[in-house]
Amino acid sequence: MALLWMLVAVAVVAAVAWAWRRQSQGATAQRKPGALDALDTVSGWEPQATRILTSSERLAYATLQRAMPEYLILAQVPLSRFLRVPTRYSYAEWLARVGQLCADLVLCDSSSQVLAVVEVRAAAQSERGGKRAERMRRVLKAAGVPLHVWQEQALPSVSAAREMLLPQEKREAAAPAPVPAPAAPPVLGTLPAPTNGAAHALPEMRDPPPSTWFDDLDVQPAANKKPH
Repeated sequence: MALLWMLVAVAVVAAVAWAWRRQSQGATAQRKPGALDALDTVSGWEPQATRILTSSERLAYATLQRAMPEYLILAQVPLSRFLRVPTRYSYAEWLARVGQLCADLVLCDSSSQVLAVVEVRAAAQSERGGKRAERMRRVLKAAGVPLHVWQEQALPSVSAAREMLLPQEKREAAAPAPVPAPAAPPVLGTLPAPTNGAAHALPEMRDPPPSTWFDDLDVQPAANKKPH
């Protein structure tokens, strides 16, 4: 009887070990590239359209459009789309570190050359979000791309946004020319000195009509009319 129970226990342990091994092999096969390649792109990951920008980012985009109407504005652009790096090290590693980070708003000229990046951020950030933001700041600074961080609860006005983003030479060119002060009006009864020795006749000076000049034209009510 004891031998029978021992055989049963051994069989149970062997069955459990076999099932665990099959499950481990199946999970390993799913992680292999070949197994993932066998999945259909659409049926394996059913796509759904969603918004590109948050509410704060849409407000910032509208502000940027009004502030810089003569420039091209792009949204959610990966850094790898507008930055080039040397390939002496693994390009895939660079992509994993920073290349897949997206800039919220990118200001470009008419030829799509990047001029500045605008990031719209919340007042409080997670530790991971702060590290990603610092990495983006370092990369953009090294590339010579100005980075402007706007707080989502305190977006700048249109004029303030244009002031901070428009280059200095553009601001100077767009500044209106100073308007000359108007010349002092001539004093009544005076004429400029004659240039050819001829005397000038003094024109007739008339006073403006009194403020009650138009009162005489008002039509009086019939009850108030007096017989002539």
